[in-house]
Parts: sequence; C-alpha cells; structure tokens
Amino acid sequence: MSSNSNNTITQKTLTGFGNIVKLLPTGTVFVFQFLNPPLTNNGHCHTSNKYLSSFLIAACGFSCFFSSFTDSYTDSQGNTYYGIVTKSGLWPNPTSPSSSRQDFSSYKLRAGDFVHAFFSLIVFVVVALLDPNSVECFYPSFESTQKALMMVMPSVIGVICGSLFMLFPNNRQGIGLQLHLQLQLKGHMY
Repeated sequence: MSSNSNNTITQKTLTGFGNIVKLLPTGTVFVFQFLNPPLTNNGHCHTSNKYLSSFLIAACGFSCFFSSFTDSYTDSQGNTYYGIVTKSGLWPNPTSPSSSRQDFSSYKLRAGDFVHAFFSLIVFVVVALLDPNSVECFYPSFESTQKALMMVMPSVIGVICGSLFMLFPNNRQGIGLQLHLQLQLKGHMY
C-alpha cells in the first residue's frame, strides 16, 4: 500500500472519530454533568429526584436532537449567526442585519440530518443513563454482571456511531459546535 493511500485512510478514520465529538453539544453535556448530581441526590433518589432527573435527561436529549437541525452562517462583516435548517433552506436568525440579502437554499434539510439527530440522541442517552448517579437512582439493584455490561455499552455504541459518522459525515456547524472545530472545518488551523 502506498504512503498516500495510508494517509487517506488515516485521515478518513480520524475525521470519522472527530465527528463523534460533534455529536453532543458541549453546553448540553456540561449542563447535564453539572445538574445531574444534585437532581439525583448523588444517586440516592426519592420519587421527586427521579422525576427531576428524568426531566433533565429528556430536556438535554431534546437539545442534542434539535442541535442537529441547526447550522451557522457568516455575514459580510464576519459575524457568525445560527439558524434552523428547514426543507427549503436555513431559517436565519432574525437579528442578523444581512439575513434578508443572503441565499440560504443550500442549507436544506437532508435525510442525513435525521440520522445524525437520532444517533446524537442515542449517544447522549447512553452517556446519561450510564452516569453513576443515574445508575444508582434508576436501577440501583444491578448485579455485577449487569454492571460489566454497562461498562462495555458506551464503547460499543461509540464504535457503531463512529463508524456510521465516518461513512456519513456531517458538515453542519450548528449550535453547540465548539469554536476550534468550526475553525478547523473552515481550514484555519491553530
């Protein structure tokens, strides 16, 4: 195999695994990690804690799903704005002064957006439900064999989702995508 072929395979592999990072909006994961311990009472849940934690998981899951349907654009002054992807194009931020002068038809909703949204939700749910506080709160009686399965599950889901996102990359730069990833996607390396 030639050196160029190895570089191409390596680049595709790294790009695919880099897409896993884009699955979960960092703000959503931070909010979950910050609020889950007090809402689950550090895993010692009462009924009210279970409802609060369930609401948190549902809200953060919706955020992960919804963020797959957002994208960003830059106006003529270089300001970045976000919009919602629709079947006819991007529905721009109404506060953008130049949004009426730009053509957003190239931002149309695609089938891949639904695939990415679904797997983003799956990855978040696995992360959320396998969090130690969530495990103690929702299913404290798991046996050691079941806990071993729970330790393997994130890796399996990560490999499956990583493979799918390597095969079907997403170039949306929506809400929650880190700034350094946006710069890398635009070709500006540090």
